[in-house]
Amino acid sequence: MSAVRWGRGAAGFGRALWPAGTPGLLAEEGALGGVWGRKRSSTASPCEQDRRKDWGHAELLEVLKARVRQLQAEGMAEVTVKRVAKRVAVARAPEAGGAQPPRQAPAGAKGAGAKGAAATLSSRWAQKLDSDQQLMEKRKQRLEGKLQKRVEKGAWQKQLRLEPRLLSRKLASQLQHWEQGAPRSPWEEQLAQLLQEAPHRLSSEAAAAPADRGPESRLEGQQQRLLSFFECCLLTGHLPLAHHVLVTHHSKSQQQRLLTLSMYNMVMLGWARQGSFKELTYVFFMLKDAGLAPDLQSYAAALQCMGRLDQDAGTIRRCLKQMAQDGLQLQGLFTAVPLSAEERAELLRAVRKAKPTFTPPRPPVPPPQVNTSPLLREIYAKQDPAVSYPRLHLSLKELQGLFQQQLRVEMATTITVESVEKVPLLTKEVLHARKTLAGLRTRWRTALYRELQETKESEAHAAREGRLSLFPYLCLLSEKEVVRMLLQTLQALPAQGESLLFLAHELGLRVFKRKQLRNEVQELEQRYSKYLHLLASDTQVAEPCLPRQHWEALGVPEAPHEQPWPMSVVVQLGKQLAEVLVRAAQMPSSLAAPRSPGTLIPVLYHVYSFRSFRQIGILKPHPAFTQLLETAAERTLTFESTDVPMLCPPLPWTSPHSGAFLLSPTKMMRSVEGSQQHQLLLERCPPAELHGALDALTQLGNCAWRVNGRVLDLVLQLFADKGCPRLGVPAPPSEAPRPPEGRRAPNRCLLPEVSPAEKAEMRRELARRLKVAREMQSLRADALYRLSLARHLRHRVFWLPHNMDFRGRTYPCSPHFNHLGSDLARALLEFAQGRPLGPHGLNWLKIHLVNLTGLKKRESLQARRDYADELMEDILDSADRPMTGRKWWMEADEPWQALACCMEVARAVRAPDPAAYVSHFPVHQDGSCNGLQHYAALGRDSVGAASVNLLPSDLPQDVYSEVAAQVEVFRRQDAEQGVQVAQVLEGFISRKVVKQTVMTVVYGVTRYGGRLQIEKRLREIHDFPQDFVWEASHYLVRQVFNSLQEMFSGTRSIQRWLTESARLISHTGSAVEWVTPLGIPIIQPYHRDSKVMIKGGLQSLTFSSSVDTSQKPNTLKQKNGFPPNFIHSLDSSHMMLTALHCYRKGLTFVSVHDCFWTHAADVAVMNQVCREQFVRLHSQPILHNLSRFLIERFCSDPRTSKSIWVSRLMDTLLSVPKTGTFNLEQVKHSTYFFS
Repeated sequence: MSAVRWGRGAAGFGRALWPAGTPGLLAEEGALGGVWGRKRSSTASPCEQDRRKDWGHAELLEVLKARVRQLQAEGMAEVTVKRVAKRVAVARAPEAGGAQPPRQAPAGAKGAGAKGAAATLSSRWAQKLDSDQQLMEKRKQRLEGKLQKRVEKGAWQKQLRLEPRLLSRKLASQLQHWEQGAPRSPWEEQLAQLLQEAPHRLSSEAAAAPADRGPESRLEGQQQRLLSFFECCLLTGHLPLAHHVLVTHHSKSQQQRLLTLSMYNMVMLGWARQGSFKELTYVFFMLKDAGLAPDLQSYAAALQCMGRLDQDAGTIRRCLKQMAQDGLQLQGLFTAVPLSAEERAELLRAVRKAKPTFTPPRPPVPPPQVNTSPLLREIYAKQDPAVSYPRLHLSLKELQGLFQQQLRVEMATTITVESVEKVPLLTKEVLHARKTLAGLRTRWRTALYRELQETKESEAHAAREGRLSLFPYLCLLSEKEVVRMLLQTLQALPAQGESLLFLAHELGLRVFKRKQLRNEVQELEQRYSKYLHLLASDTQVAEPCLPRQHWEALGVPEAPHEQPWPMSVVVQLGKQLAEVLVRAAQMPSSLAAPRSPGTLIPVLYHVYSFRSFRQIGILKPHPAFTQLLETAAERTLTFESTDVPMLCPPLPWTSPHSGAFLLSPTKMMRSVEGSQQHQLLLERCPPAELHGALDALTQLGNCAWRVNGRVLDLVLQLFADKGCPRLGVPAPPSEAPRPPEGRRAPNRCLLPEVSPAEKAEMRRELARRLKVAREMQSLRADALYRLSLARHLRHRVFWLPHNMDFRGRTYPCSPHFNHLGSDLARALLEFAQGRPLGPHGLNWLKIHLVNLTGLKKRESLQARRDYADELMEDILDSADRPMTGRKWWMEADEPWQALACCMEVARAVRAPDPAAYVSHFPVHQDGSCNGLQHYAALGRDSVGAASVNLLPSDLPQDVYSEVAAQVEVFRRQDAEQGVQVAQVLEGFISRKVVKQTVMTVVYGVTRYGGRLQIEKRLREIHDFPQDFVWEASHYLVRQVFNSLQEMFSGTRSIQRWLTESARLISHTGSAVEWVTPLGIPIIQPYHRDSKVMIKGGLQSLTFSSSVDTSQKPNTLKQKNGFPPNFIHSLDSSHMMLTALHCYRKGLTFVSVHDCFWTHAADVAVMNQVCREQFVRLHSQPILHNLSRFLIERFCSDPRTSKSIWVSRLMDTLLSVPKTGTFNLEQVKHSTYFFS
């Protein structure tokens, strides 16, 4: 980089603000490495040291010139001597100080016989000198740039404005007077006066703009961005920059309205930590100028600063007196303000100067928090001696070792896993490709460092002008971390490219997640070791309790809440990093065209493509780079540490933002990044009301898992051998359909003789094949991640921490390898802790196996056991010879799980005592159309209850078959009336055709969506006349809805009531909220889209955000989403109740929404708990409680009571649907409720 470039603009600012990161390239030069090395030390000033280095350069030049004179004496050509001498003279710095001017070379004798040898020698030495001289010039320029940046560093600090520009003339005059005055301690006196004169409430101007000056719960857009900018400045040590931006915004009335008290407090706290009283007083001036009253945090910052500076007692007393007059309690400084131990000590030091006898209150012992939900009374009642919480099968020492492993993984932030792709032979071609890649990556690292530095310079210049630049965000991670992250992104980019918006979002999120890592490792290690005494197999605790209760009893401080970044910041930061990668990643053109000149070409290209009728920008790797990767065949995958299972038990959930991973903060309720509404609802909720959800999530995460090795080996065999899509093993990209050839080749579209209709057909065929290829690539990558992680964890025990969505439904945090996936994903997992089968466990294994086949759905449990016995020969053959035998397992609905179960049954029946056989296999129990079960229970609908197995019966009822039968009745009637489509459908109406629509209608599927589902099923029937698909799907979806209306009349009335309530609530301008029976607050995040545009760079990015609470609610989504979301919140409540009660009974329990898993020996106990908790849940007046909550929340404000929408809403909410006569107690005796 040239000296001019280093010296312009904000170069000095960039170097002044950059955190310690990767050393510059200067230290990597060979000959002068000792001069620049870090180990050298000197007492001289930096400028003096640089002069000495420059003098050393001059001495080196003199040595080179002496060598020139030696060559001249040996007969070198005079012209060459003159050229070399001239270059030396030009390159020499005029300010080298004391160096002699170059001497004129004496003329020597020129013998004709010596000219040839001298010319050759001259050429070689001239080239050597040219090379050395160029190197010296570059180093000289870098030296000059470095010296200039050191000078500009101080200049930049002076350019950052610290003195506030006050809008109030009186305050501005007062500030000027105090700055020019000469009292003994002007800033302390001024602060005391400012506190005394500070307003006790918002000024009239601020109060008139509640939307702009509102509480932080309403921070949106620019305010969120400001808050995150200040936070990042403090995290990265750029407090003067934060102060400068605060002053800039404060000085303009329109921008000042965006500033909130917490922003002023954040900057004040930064100055307090540095003991900078003058700057802190400046912020107080701005606070008063803005019409804001200081709060406890403001006083805590001022007093802490006084403590650090050892101020006089008089000033402190005046400060404390004013705080009392403001109605703020001194004790609150130590109880209500989050402080570190060091900050607390400085604050106490200041207070004791004014009040020597003051003793800070001890950390308040929170009053016993009791969950008020009647459903959880038994869970949190005094401990019952019969309660037997389960323990892990691992010893304390083993668990402590696993903790250390997980700690190392999280501190590294990423983990590298060997891929399961086929390992190639190490041919010369492969080795050459790998060597080429290694060389390219070395170049890219250097280029990325340079591009990052230049980007920081540019963003630093923007920040100097008071704009909210990306500079502090770019400083959150070291340059080494950013470079590694970008190279990982380049490595993982698919051959077809990726959307720039998607890449930007992912890169921005990765920076945000990594900056959150906490580093209190030693303290965490001590507390976690104590926590493990509750879980280890060889330790005891004084009193059995839930993991959260034990963790809280250890006195663990709650983790600080992290302010989320706005989505615009996340995307803009990621876009900036993606552009850095595009500029830095270049490769020789010879890799693409061997005969081309060795110029550099980009590795990534920015192109536009159409996806779903929208034009989007895509970053696509050069085909030559893709081919190079394929040839090199490097078999490693890199994952974020939070994207893989944990190697030790997760931290128990203790709050909405504290739990799961050791160092990486995780939200209890997942939401779109930038959305705060869910988190704010949870934080306002009394902590005890969340105990049910916290403990259920902890219990699900504490289940230990292991990999089913035999199934994994078989899957890997198929995966390496072109896959098997029929069994859910994706084929490699080589098996994807190729572009058409011959008459349908894409290039024929350019021929004039091809008709427009043929061209359109060619384009459609090409688009179809490309879509199939993309889908195959996506499925293959998903399977690659899952299988690679499975092999990596094969001989380990691991855990899956859980969190939940906004409805309360739970999910594992690890996205690639968990039990929520496909049949293949579930078959790879089994419990790490085994249980003996006992007297009935083998029977449950057999029943489970038959359930997995999809056969005998309408048969009794005994009939299913008998069927398994009849098939025992096929079962054993499948277990022994899965790939070479009769392959009976491949015909099952869930083939891989069926195979895993065959193997477990085979081991059990061959054991000497099957009852003593220790089984690790999870047995599932599924709800019978669980959404309709909840609706039938809510409406006490006897007919609907019988259809979904809420009533006891000898045989299981199948609601899908019943709906199909009812539709067939309607079809027969219409066919007799001469309806053509009804006649065409004869013989084609089956359970399979209507199942998906019946299953999803309870979750809000519309007639349009249902028609698409039925259309897809009809197209799968080869005998059905395809010309009638559209008409037949329209007819069938109408008849399915009519059948459900007749069979579930209560269900439809409740759905309509929920839909209408949500429609009216959204018309009042609010999003729908409710509280689940377990006390979890829910809000629907559906608002009208707000467009966000990020301009500049490769392209302008535009994306829609539906979570902006400043936008009006999206009425359509609110009303269509309320019924299914409300039912989902009920099924999650039922699952959590079942989980907590199973835990009390010592069972291992996990769930996939309405599918519950446990050991074969414990299925009967789990079923009993499941039925009991369903009855307890629906014994509550759920609909009436919902009605009361919605009335209080949306109809109780007198300011809106006269609104026509509120009036209609009140009438609707008071009209709670009437219920039927179904007796819920009968559910306790229903064998097939979950089966």
